[in-house]
Amino acid sequence: MDDNQNLLAEQRRALILDEVRRRGGVRVNELTRRLNVSDMTVRRDLDALARQGVVEKVHGGAVPVAEPTSHEPGFEAKAVLELSAKESIAREAAKMAPRGSAIALAGGTTAYALAQQLVDIPDLTVVTNSVRVADVFHSTQRTMTASGPAARPGAATVVLTGGVRTPSDTLVGPVADAAIRSLHFDVLFIGVHGISVTAGLSTPNLAEAETNRHFVRSARRVVVLADHTKWGTVGLSSFASLDEVDALVTDAGLPAEARSEIAERLPELVVAGPSETP
Repeated sequence: MDDNQNLLAEQRRALILDEVRRRGGVRVNELTRRLNVSDMTVRRDLDALARQGVVEKVHGGAVPVAEPTSHEPGFEAKAVLELSAKESIAREAAKMAPRGSAIALAGGTTAYALAQQLVDIPDLTVVTNSVRVADVFHSTQRTMTASGPAARPGAATVVLTGGVRTPSDTLVGPVADAAIRSLHFDVLFIGVHGISVTAGLSTPNLAEAETNRHFVRSARRVVVLADHTKWGTVGLSSFASLDEVDALVTDAGLPAEARSEIAERLPELVVAGPSETP
């Protein structure tokens, strides 16, 4: 972690959480040196992360929390994690959405980052079960002209599935499932709670797992968006195996051993962002 006094609080906390996960724990005095901030600032950051349930405070520092497979963090809690990785993943994934194509965007914070990259691709048809993703497109669909607001040329056509809202602001259940079953997508972009060789793609929410199964079945091409922390994580319910995935877009934090394992099983592995130096 580079010294930087001007990091936003959420960026600093994301760096702290990544350090906790990679090392299995951190000490307050180490973080003050690496982040070049005060002891009090670090302790406030650890308090905030502990309230989100992603670290456990111990004497002099913090350790990661082992989450149960059924635990589902809310959108806000996940939004502050791995920010730079999600942005890098989103930029690479956006290159896989051809102009004029029909795409599906399942819910999640990485899909939300991708939506922000897709708004300038002309003539997309976007089907999503994410309230947050739909809001990104709706907020950019109109432009100001001399005669007032007008539809922006090439703005995406957006379909929100409907359904029951989850803690991550995703719509699931029979209404969402029925809408998705009747459609066909050129590309599905889908985030995951966890991805592994044995469990495939998984989520802690049973209803979301079922909705995701319909997304996968309705797409000609399945692109998974998953930062390196998702590898090896297993949620309560699997909704697709790795052989149903066409491409994985991840970040440079994914270990070399995991990259080799994935490359043997998937047709395409895209590692976004700069390569890490030893």
